[in-house]
Amino acid sequence: MDTPSTPPWQPPALPSFDAAARLRIVLVGTQHPGNIGSAARAIKTMGLSRLVLVAPERFPDREADALAAGARDLLDTAAVHATLAEAVADCRLVLGCTARSRRVPLPEQLPREAAATALAEAERGAEVALVFGRERTGLENEELQLCHGAVHIPSNPDYGSLNLAAAVQVLAYELRMAWLGGTPAPGGAPARDPAPVPAAGGDERAEPASHAQMEGFFAQLAETLDAIDFHKGRAPASAMRKLRRLFLRARPDVREVRLLRGVLADAQRMARLAAGGQGQGDPG
Repeated sequence: MDTPSTPPWQPPALPSFDAAARLRIVLVGTQHPGNIGSAARAIKTMGLSRLVLVAPERFPDREADALAAGARDLLDTAAVHATLAEAVADCRLVLGCTARSRRVPLPEQLPREAAATALAEAERGAEVALVFGRERTGLENEELQLCHGAVHIPSNPDYGSLNLAAAVQVLAYELRMAWLGGTPAPGGAPARDPAPVPAAGGDERAEPASHAQMEGFFAQLAETLDAIDFHKGRAPASAMRKLRRLFLRARPDVREVRLLRGVLADAQRMARLAAGGQGQGDPG
């Protein structure tokens, strides 16, 4: 009697849902085109397909094509933007992959935690960006301030030089493992409550504000603080960094941002009246 043969083990396939389409890998100011091609290959092997480039020094480039190997299609469809703000304007979660920095303190996660958080957000319909900086200098302060949090790869403290494409591979691998294993967000709870949160009057919570909406709010907040002489001659940068962290941590929804901007508009109107203006032409 023949013994049935055991079929060879096959790795599980990724679940068929649209979360991956909402996860983007963003490379900022990449200096070596080979790193762009290697990063494309790294993310394609992990089932991801969205590569976004911000002001690359050389792209398109034959070196990028060569090192992409079978991932040339990701280079062909890669979106290219002039600034990081443009690249993440529609995102509701932006995580910057960077070495520890005291310049712009951000909530920090290890790659496994960050992957679980990012995937949980994408499963709820949010656009999510994982951002990687320049090979030599990383992300600039202004770019870090656009991020909700930081991801730190705990490399050897005596030799922490990690190639850009290798760093992308680490995060892409953790995203795939979270995807295959259904890893919960840190603490065993989702990064954000998936159920609608009742608002005043019994309405459901509005959609979380996009990155572009938050940047519009921050611009108006900076103008208002100047108008009411909040800084009293002090440099405004420190206060704005702290306020950005506060509001990004709170992650207000669209209605809440609209309410906050209404408050700022009234404060600007009162500042104009106090200065002898007529209070006309208030922003809507």
